[in-house]
Amino acid sequence: MEEIVSTTGIRPVISPAQHAVLDYGVAATFFAVSLSFAERHRPAATLALLNGAMVLGMSLFTNYPGGLFRKLSFRTHRTGDVVQAILAGAGPALFGFAKDPEATYFYGQAVSEAAVIAATDWNAAP
Repeated sequence: MEEIVSTTGIRPVISPAQHAVLDYGVAATFFAVSLSFAERHRPAATLALLNGAMVLGMSLFTNYPGGLFRKLSFRTHRTGDVVQAILAGAGPALFGFAKDPEATYFYGQAVSEAAVIAATDWNAAP
């Protein structure tokens, strides 16, 4: 059987089930970060809440283990992940806090999301 390699040259190693676990963990983390920023940095708290809601919503509606409503294909989920990574990375500038220390969390999450996208086996959809 031929080994699948992504366009990035990275061999996909994250299964749909593993991706689902990561998604729910990321959503929970965004919600926790939103709470931690709520009192001291409202724009960062709002951006974290938006990112968390986006990740949770996509996860609940994706046709993969852990998806409850299964309306989105796993490949469509990938597109949502790309949009979410862009929102996390560009969000601090869009929300006016690109140079604040709180922006660092979002930049790191965008890089992490890009790595997960690159390492996920999108052809292993259920």
